Amino acid sequence: MPVLHNLMEDAVNNTVTELISKEKNVCSCEQCRLDIAAIALNSLPPRYVVTSKGASYARADLLEMQKYIDVIGAVTKAIKLVKEHPRHP
Repeated sequence: MPVLHNLMEDAVNNTVTELISKEKNVCSCEQCRLDIAAIALNSLPPRYVVTSKGASYARADLLEMQKYIDVIGAVTKAIKLVKEHPRHP
């Protein structure tokens, strides 16, 4: 059965993991990671696919340099926001 999937979620989650590991003084708990991903995803266009062929085309499109830079920029802004205003003590 086909499954609807947003490839942008994969790109954002991978970037969150990568950037949090490099950033100092950023909480890496599940709540903060999800907040960062949600903020970043809300500022990026979705890339929905249903078939594996569609996923291949969309992944190739996501690898385009400007789109990759957009993901890094959105995640960086989200990290800064969550770092300044975490939703836990």
